[in-house]
Amino acid sequence: MANSTPLLSETESPELGVLNDDEVELQTLDEMIEWCVEGFGWRQFLQALLVSLAWFFDGQQACISDFSDSSDAETTCDSARNGTVYNSIVTEWGLECASSFITGLPTSCFYLGCLIGGFAFATLADSSLGRKNLLVLSCSIMSLAALATSFSPNVWVYSALRLVSGFGRASIGTSALVLSTEIVGKKSRGLIGMIGLFIGTLGLLALSATAYLLRDASWRYLYVSTSAPAILYCLLIFFYVRESPKWLLMQGREDEAMAILGKIAPPTKHSRLKSYLLSFPHKQETTKFNLYSSIKDLFRRRWALTRLAKVMALGFGIGMMYYGMLLGVGNLGFNIYLSVTFNALLIIPSYFMSYFLLNGWNRKSTLLGFTMASGVLSVACAFVGSESVEIGLELASFFCTCMAYNVLMIYTIELFPTSVRNSATSMMRQAITLGVLFDPTLISAGREIPHLTYSVFGIAIIFCGFVVLFLPETRGTTLSNTMDEQEQRDFAVNNP
Repeated sequence: MANSTPLLSETESPELGVLNDDEVELQTLDEMIEWCVEGFGWRQFLQALLVSLAWFFDGQQACISDFSDSSDAETTCDSARNGTVYNSIVTEWGLECASSFITGLPTSCFYLGCLIGGFAFATLADSSLGRKNLLVLSCSIMSLAALATSFSPNVWVYSALRLVSGFGRASIGTSALVLSTEIVGKKSRGLIGMIGLFIGTLGLLALSATAYLLRDASWRYLYVSTSAPAILYCLLIFFYVRESPKWLLMQGREDEAMAILGKIAPPTKHSRLKSYLLSFPHKQETTKFNLYSSIKDLFRRRWALTRLAKVMALGFGIGMMYYGMLLGVGNLGFNIYLSVTFNALLIIPSYFMSYFLLNGWNRKSTLLGFTMASGVLSVACAFVGSESVEIGLELASFFCTCMAYNVLMIYTIELFPTSVRNSATSMMRQAITLGVLFDPTLISAGREIPHLTYSVFGIAIIFCGFVVLFLPETRGTTLSNTMDEQEQRDFAVNNP
């Protein structure tokens, strides 16, 4: 149970079920919602778990090219098309002799699609579609495009479908994270956020296992085996997942919001819920947002734009380091299946540690500490001569980056009100994707200049990490609904 001020008078008559003005302790709609969802019942857990399963399929499609686009080091130009079963596009379409641009085109198209889709979908969850519908739409586009990819006749069609898949995948993580955290109380937000990220890692482990089992089969079966369950999942969430009550109230759809809150809230609160909303003395006016209104809100208010820029700077540096190390694992010479598995296993402990740190430590100090540690370890890794020490420093640096990545996800949600939360989180994730676009070039250049790659990674995350010093602390705060409410809360904190 979350710590909160008593909401109701001990002398309230249960027969009346109506709250008098002097009995009301809550001041905002957000506090009323917090009162309803502050527990962590089995209904909330199942809803949050079902929504978080989207990360499972998101993680698979993000890393499937590690296996479908890989090439056997022993395969030569003359032997590329001699097989009867092709376990990658390189062997099937004879790309061993192709330029690095052609072989890297599908992956580049996928992340380009992520970048385009992120901006296209950035405000739909806050405006017309809502969290649930955008999650269904995004996951459907990604899954159907992945299934269609298995029928690609050449690398050009394959790359185009990967771009469409990335376009759909762009907003899945954001929608799932925001929707799952908005149906639980503030004490459970960190746990639910970490569960989603943990499920994404399970998807990566499952992908590695599936790819190993299908190592002697066509790469097309890998796409079918990962996309078909994702399509079924889209149907499941469409029929069984409820929309965020916060978003519904912001859209003026009070009846739907009250119905959902009635299912979430304990039975002892049912008789009081509707009467509370009707008798709310400081009831906020709900606003129906038009397309891209939340982005306009972010850019129109100086404090919001400045805060967004700082969060995006953090995302850029952390994203460059996080995905850069994952993309560079293939250069270590290990078995590709084991490499992906080891990386996924290293990510898992970071989720558990992040959860405990989010409950006990401030967001700012945690994020600052891990970005600084990651950067220093990365720079040290670039100049250490011993291979065993170098690997140890690299793993330690990556672990710190994972911790910073996890904390940033939750921190961003807490920094912005409901009306723009999904848009702000999407923009932050786009900054992460933008940072990833520099990684292939840095990794390629690092083969010629040994110290370059990890030095740039380290310096980038250190400089970006300092930005957190200029952001407010959010630990223990309730989520605001509107921009005006956020401004008032920030003003109260800065002017006690």
